[in-house]
Amino acid sequence: MKGFLITILLFLSMFIASAQNTIKVEPPNWWVGMKNPDLQLMVYAKDIGRAVKIEMDYPGVALVSIDRTDNPNYLFLNLRINETAQSGNFDISFWYSESESSVYKYYLNQRREGSAQRKGFDSSDVMYLLFPDRFSNGDDINDTFEGMPDKFDRKDLYARHGGDIQGIINHLDYIKNLGMTAIWINPVLESNQPWQSYHQYAITDFYNVDRRFGSNELYQQLVDKAHSKGLKIIKDMIFNHCGNNHWWVSDLPSADWLNQWPEFTRTNYRIPAMFDPHASEADKKLMADGWFDKHMPDLNQRNPYLAKYFIQNSIWWVEYANLDGIRMDTHPYPDKDFMATWTRSVMEEYPNFNIVAETWVNYPAWVAYWQMGALNRDGFDSGIPTVMDFPLCYAINKAFDESDGWDIGLHRLYEILAHDFLYTDLNNILIFADNHDVSRFMKSKDLAIGRYKLGMAFLLTTRGIPQIYYGTEVLMDGDDANGHGVLRQEFSGGWPDHKRSAFTPQGRTKKENEAWNYMSTLLNWRKTATAVHNGKLVQFIPENEVYVYFRQNEEQTVMVILHNGYQPKVLRTERFNEILRDFSSGVDIIAEKELVDLQRIQLSPRSAMVIELK
Repeated sequence: MKGFLITILLFLSMFIASAQNTIKVEPPNWWVGMKNPDLQLMVYAKDIGRAVKIEMDYPGVALVSIDRTDNPNYLFLNLRINETAQSGNFDISFWYSESESSVYKYYLNQRREGSAQRKGFDSSDVMYLLFPDRFSNGDDINDTFEGMPDKFDRKDLYARHGGDIQGIINHLDYIKNLGMTAIWINPVLESNQPWQSYHQYAITDFYNVDRRFGSNELYQQLVDKAHSKGLKIIKDMIFNHCGNNHWWVSDLPSADWLNQWPEFTRTNYRIPAMFDPHASEADKKLMADGWFDKHMPDLNQRNPYLAKYFIQNSIWWVEYANLDGIRMDTHPYPDKDFMATWTRSVMEEYPNFNIVAETWVNYPAWVAYWQMGALNRDGFDSGIPTVMDFPLCYAINKAFDESDGWDIGLHRLYEILAHDFLYTDLNNILIFADNHDVSRFMKSKDLAIGRYKLGMAFLLTTRGIPQIYYGTEVLMDGDDANGHGVLRQEFSGGWPDHKRSAFTPQGRTKKENEAWNYMSTLLNWRKTATAVHNGKLVQFIPENEVYVYFRQNEEQTVMVILHNGYQPKVLRTERFNEILRDFSSGVDIIAEKELVDLQRIQLSPRSAMVIELK
């Protein structure tokens, strides 16, 4: 009899263990001490919805309610974690009958000390945007995995090349020495799609790093090591869509989890429909609910369970990885009321945090609509602190290729900045000359380095938070007319078989070193240039291919001169006396030379001067 009882107990324990292994719970863990005490658990398992009783017993944690959907394979458990709860773990028991149950062990961790006061990125920072699959391969063992069909082929610009998190870790010193203070990394979460998944914007698991990049633990190590070097980490997130190989797509939690159409219907990509006072409902629906592509199902954030899922997912990653910021992809495409709720929820948990929204639109007024506190006619407030300045990006890419004209050349820069009355916070605008979706600033190798210097000097001294795309510092080129693959090429030296390494001065060409040193000089000076961080911008209308502006606060005044002409010139400065009258000399930051005469300044062809006034 004793042996029989042992056999029965072993059987039951095996059953429970087996059942536990088949249960999937997201978020996979949580923390005590969060400001919001409420936690929604998505529970997934075959017929989990037929559980007649669910039990748990842990001091300070209460099971408030159980929600069921039209899919019996899901349950949503609503927990409340009060202030007395301590870190630890507890069992959640799912009873299907008096004798049949399964158990899941859930973990509550201690919140990081000071995490609620975490400070995000700001205008004292410069972001280095890197594309992980193409930056550096630090571990070739994880290049391919069985069951992950997207091909590894470095000769194909749209296949996987093997760049990974370890490759980023290996070159953190390079990024620091260049002068960057923050890193925005394109997505690293699992994208187990059959083809062209290297960009990672078709996510198939919102809680796990793609194995071809590493692991959650390695990502956490990356953040920790970056922080030890004074570098912040900004995580790229996407809530508009997922990959069609996401585990829930084949077994949707509810019928309205996706924005469904009778047949495949693509978004119209017309963001203005979301704020156009004359827009038709049909255009607004197609914009927000249409799919990006056939392999990117459009998610319905109006579903309250999905909405809560994404809010918690963001908070989970911030807390788990100790993030310094979020960049939200395709921000205007999801349900905008949900996105405003999402932003407020994250910022309430982390009041000093920062989020930048991808606002890929053509005019400053359209960008300003999405910034927190905007005086919008429809009363909408996104809550988003930082927006991306695509109009200025377009202007930067044209300004230095044109001679002076009424609204071309350097006047493009002046006129875009003249729209700044539209923004509620000029410091919280992300500015850039290129990124992974648009042509590189150096479209071709034939462009002059003078153009590069003018563009970078402007980018690093005007208002906002500058972002530099990986490789721009060494003149990497690429035109989006030739496809996105050419914008995302391997960084020289990131793979063992590369013939040279742009990570070292010895591996760079003379011209590349000139560009790298120029940018590094400005970046490292900018770290303590408080006038550039938060000072008032005073600009003078460009004349004779010269654009002059000042950045000024109580501590510092900086004069910037951009000369787009092809001949040497002497600049007479009487016109700028409203600021210059208080100064008698200055230091040319780039040339590292003192200027003792500010009334007449010698300008070289196609050059920039950044002068710290004394």
